[in-house]
Amino acid sequence: MIEKCISFLINFCSNPNDYGPIVIAWVITGFCGFLALVYVFLKWEKKVSLNWVKAAARAKKEVWNKLKVPLSHHIWMEDYNYQQQPSTCCVCLTSLVSSHIVGTKQTSHNPVHCCAVCGAAAHSYCSDFAIKDCKCVAQAGFNHVRHHWSERWVNLDDNADMSTFCFHCDEPCGVPFINNSPTWHCLWCQRLIHVKCHAKMVKASGDACDLGPLRRLILSPLYVKVKVDDKTTGRGGGGGGGMFSSITGGIIGSSYRGQMKKKRQRGKNGNGNNNDSGKDSMFNGFSGMKKSRSEKNLEIFKKNPGVHNYKGTESGLVQKKGGTCTADFVKKYTLADLPQDARPLLVFINAKSGGQRGPYFRRRLNMLLNPLQIFELNSSQGPEVGLELFSSVRYFRVLVCGGDGTVAWVLDEIQKHNFESPPPVAVLPLGTGNDLSRVLRWGGGFSKVCNQGLSTLLQDIDHAAITMLDRWKVTIREDNSDGVGKKDAKEQSKFMLNYLGIGCDAKVAYEFHVTRLENPGKFSNQFLNKLRYAKEGAKDIMDRTCSELPWQVWLEVDGKDIQIPRDSEGLIVLNIGSYMGGVDLWQNDNDHEDNFKLQSMHDKTLEVVCVCGAWHLGKLQVGLSQARRLAQGRIIKIHASNSFPVQIDGEPFIQQPGSLEIRHDGQVFMLRRASEEPRGHAAAVMTEVLLDAECRGIINANQKKVLLQNLALQLS
Repeated sequence: MIEKCISFLINFCSNPNDYGPIVIAWVITGFCGFLALVYVFLKWEKKVSLNWVKAAARAKKEVWNKLKVPLSHHIWMEDYNYQQQPSTCCVCLTSLVSSHIVGTKQTSHNPVHCCAVCGAAAHSYCSDFAIKDCKCVAQAGFNHVRHHWSERWVNLDDNADMSTFCFHCDEPCGVPFINNSPTWHCLWCQRLIHVKCHAKMVKASGDACDLGPLRRLILSPLYVKVKVDDKTTGRGGGGGGGMFSSITGGIIGSSYRGQMKKKRQRGKNGNGNNNDSGKDSMFNGFSGMKKSRSEKNLEIFKKNPGVHNYKGTESGLVQKKGGTCTADFVKKYTLADLPQDARPLLVFINAKSGGQRGPYFRRRLNMLLNPLQIFELNSSQGPEVGLELFSSVRYFRVLVCGGDGTVAWVLDEIQKHNFESPPPVAVLPLGTGNDLSRVLRWGGGFSKVCNQGLSTLLQDIDHAAITMLDRWKVTIREDNSDGVGKKDAKEQSKFMLNYLGIGCDAKVAYEFHVTRLENPGKFSNQFLNKLRYAKEGAKDIMDRTCSELPWQVWLEVDGKDIQIPRDSEGLIVLNIGSYMGGVDLWQNDNDHEDNFKLQSMHDKTLEVVCVCGAWHLGKLQVGLSQARRLAQGRIIKIHASNSFPVQIDGEPFIQQPGSLEIRHDGQVFMLRRASEEPRGHAAAVMTEVLLDAECRGIINANQKKVLLQNLALQLS
């Protein structure tokens, strides 16, 4: 055989033209055969996986009555663009792929309903018949949290040890090969277990759930109470159905659940009675929330938006302005009897940030945490709703999913609440520049988070170090002459965390802001946003509208006049070491001929630099130039005799002739990701020690704050 192969190769090399067509035919045949094998394997894998899910579902039904786990109704949302969606209907256990293709817009014929809490999905005509098996978020009165075992609809874990091995026997459970047991997934601790191992585990150690690796960040349902109010909650008691209502972003379950008909009516139009039943059951409160009868009722809602005050969007059924206020639903819940050392995570999500991916992160966090911890920020609801719910929690942490403007918004509300021990804030960067997130080492964009997984981010938040950030008050005065010689000064105040700019950089930000307001739909991609920002900068290179700045603006630092170079077209006042998406303008690491101190975000001192136009800004962005350092000080005053664009932390406006005065206004607590270097670990360990000391009453909140300030200065 070997001799024949060698002979064929010799003949082919000597006469390739004679054997060429034969070889090509064999290659094509082999390639087609390979594709056929891949197709058959994928079909087999899909069928086996579906059989696995069915087996897990059947096994759960057999033991469900024995588990005695508090249950809730699913929170259905009509889904149009849901990434990582399950491929199997949780009701009929058939494939969803034929009626829903992930990443494409759903057709109006067969929309898919997805649960915002557990990740399950169902056909629109099946969701009416889904059993009540979603996790209950309010379990006050129970002695402990029980594992809520369910089919694994969505893969969330990026921890290989948890996502591929059984919680009880430590055997692999990731691939449904023959003779392997199906698996269940706990909706609280995210662990997996073989169905055959469940009975053994319950007999050996019980079915109590410790909430998994994220237990310190999860708001335990044992400490959530549902206020009894027959007018709003319907049933009210005990676990309260575990309903978190629209506090997770104004989202409400799929309208209502009427009496089931004996026969399913698919593709038919609803009659007038459906509207009446919808009016009777809508807004009965979240614990009395009921599921929609079928797609025909959803169509009625869309055709008659004034009746139920809802509209369909790509994220599901979202409450309109003027409807039931989200704060009213929050009042149905109260947090009580939390342990002194409990420190759950409060999450705020700006749905419009990060390429408008807020709904995606909200759903993922709902599955990992208690949905009562997650609040969506919009024009009608601010951070005060979530902070009010957590007002009775002595120690908690805050995660802000958004840009620098969203972080400033949340910090302002925290300052207004005057917490005895203010919560430290971490950042999931969803903005354009994300400069504050960069200096706190949370990254410059959400792509890193998507690659590592939200579980990893939450664990980093749990072990992060607390640091301090200076907060500055900007007093804005406008001089308005009345024509007789008298001047009236209009005054308003804003707060600054990152930087303030006046001149060319603020003009670019202002033009970008105006364009985004005119066409918000075009600004859903972070990379394209940066390109548009560069486009506005290129326009300013030709216009040079701020070339007169040195003659129309005066700079005063700590009572001393500072001369502005004649080629300057912009002034930038810095509090942090990142500007315009990561540019270090002060450059602590470089050698300088001046005698200025190193920059720090908690030294109660500001730095002032100047730039020479949009072209100079472009060179700064790519590291081909340096900003000119002008001054350092604690009180900065900028006087302008003409109108100039100004931006504070990326929020631009037009400053009329007048002045800007910047003074220190305290410090806020922030969370900094613990780095691999020894100082990063030391800061995280010392943070834990100080928090434990405060919990034990060894030190008070003021002493802890002073110690954290000194710690931040020593380890910065």
